[in-house]
Amino acid sequence: MKVAFNNELYLKFQKEKIEERIRMFDNKLYLEFGGKIFDDYHASRVLPGFHQDAKIQLLKDFKEDLEIIFCINANDIEKNKIRADYGIGYDRELIRLIDNLEKLEIKINSVVVTMYTGQTQVQKLKEVLEDRKIKMYIHTPIEGYPNDIEKIVSDQGYGKNPYIETTKKLVVVTAPGANSGKLATCLSQLYHEYKRGTKAGYAKFETFPVWDLPLMHPVNIAYEAATADLGDINIIDPYHLENYNIKAVNYNRDISTFSILKNILTKITGEEIYKSPTDMGVNTISKCITDEKAVENAGLMEVIRRYYNSLCDYKRGIGNQKAVERMEVLMNELNLSKEDRKISRKVKDLVNIKKREIMAIQINDEEIITGKESELLTAPSAAFLNVIKHLAKIPDDVYLLSPSVLESIFKIKQKTLYEKKYQLNLSEVMIALSICSTTNPIIETTLKQIDRIRGMEAHCSYIITDTELNVIKSLGINLTCEPRLIG
Repeated sequence: MKVAFNNELYLKFQKEKIEERIRMFDNKLYLEFGGKIFDDYHASRVLPGFHQDAKIQLLKDFKEDLEIIFCINANDIEKNKIRADYGIGYDRELIRLIDNLEKLEIKINSVVVTMYTGQTQVQKLKEVLEDRKIKMYIHTPIEGYPNDIEKIVSDQGYGKNPYIETTKKLVVVTAPGANSGKLATCLSQLYHEYKRGTKAGYAKFETFPVWDLPLMHPVNIAYEAATADLGDINIIDPYHLENYNIKAVNYNRDISTFSILKNILTKITGEEIYKSPTDMGVNTISKCITDEKAVENAGLMEVIRRYYNSLCDYKRGIGNQKAVERMEVLMNELNLSKEDRKISRKVKDLVNIKKREIMAIQINDEEIITGKESELLTAPSAAFLNVIKHLAKIPDDVYLLSPSVLESIFKIKQKTLYEKKYQLNLSEVMIALSICSTTNPIIETTLKQIDRIRGMEAHCSYIITDTELNVIKSLGINLTCEPRLIG
């Protein structure tokens, strides 16, 4: 992978920008923190060189002056809303985030349950948090929100929410998913702070869209692709253009609600703090791009990947036609086709020749390693074995898996699981390799190549199972699939 983004410079600039924003106020800033805190794979794909843990490193840099408030929507708890990327509910994701941050010794202040109207499942979350000695606060809907500014900014509005005691100068307000009430929680806290004589501030940390890249830049279009199911659209910030005569990119939801937010902030603080949605942000991404062409190409490839994903989600019944149609518009805007993904062309050609299901993994610009489905292995299993053998320089005629181990697995699948197809999936292959590595030094050497796979591109001729997909994700492989169901 060609590095096109300076991650160290980014951390430096981003920290300076946040510190500058803290100083703008009474040394107290509520920072609405969007996107993923851990494992920011999207950013690392469209900005080659961006570290997946960059946000965590940023938080660690502020550790002595930082505490975190998490928000979660009571309706998401009640409905057990699932994060598609992790396959777990928002409540479980919340606990996962808290546990991971506490391991890093980053202070968790509390959890705010927003939009509470008596949802019964909230009590279970409260018990889990109490076991972890995490405080939980309840915010109920405000009558007249968001239009009745007088009532919202009063003791009958934000004033009826409990005040959350904080001691640090930087309070990060984040959530396990979208629409969790981060902004409302920040504003509620600001209301209480001003009543107590503290002129605290509010700012917004979002990685995308990048405000000072062009509207049609592939990185910004890739953000639209990532949120196609939500209907987010990048547009020029009209407030920023009017006030500064500078074109800045923002997205439709922030711009459509800015006039209301501005009125609320002005009512709380008694002054006009921000003139545009872009003013609220603290994004320094563009300053750290070191290879513009490489970043543009990375953005284009991400759009194609997202297009494949939307087609597969729709085929599996977990996506919708509107997301597919939105992706088709974005593909047309960038004059892209599925054939622009080199590895998918390779798979399509091989399927026509071999008449078998194929998965291919691209090692570099010149080398693509393939694996075909057989009586023993699924296509992903075969491709994985071929790649690690290639990286370890193991000859093709050397078999890595012990026949006795294979026989044991097949017997279990046949007698216990009653499976008709006895192919080893990718998860089973990795378990078998781990077992055999204790007695076979060749396998032990081969398994050491796994870390080198991270970031490689892959394509499969069909939609793989969730079991294999989870392994692919854990390996850090950027997979796309043809929108075909088999089996």
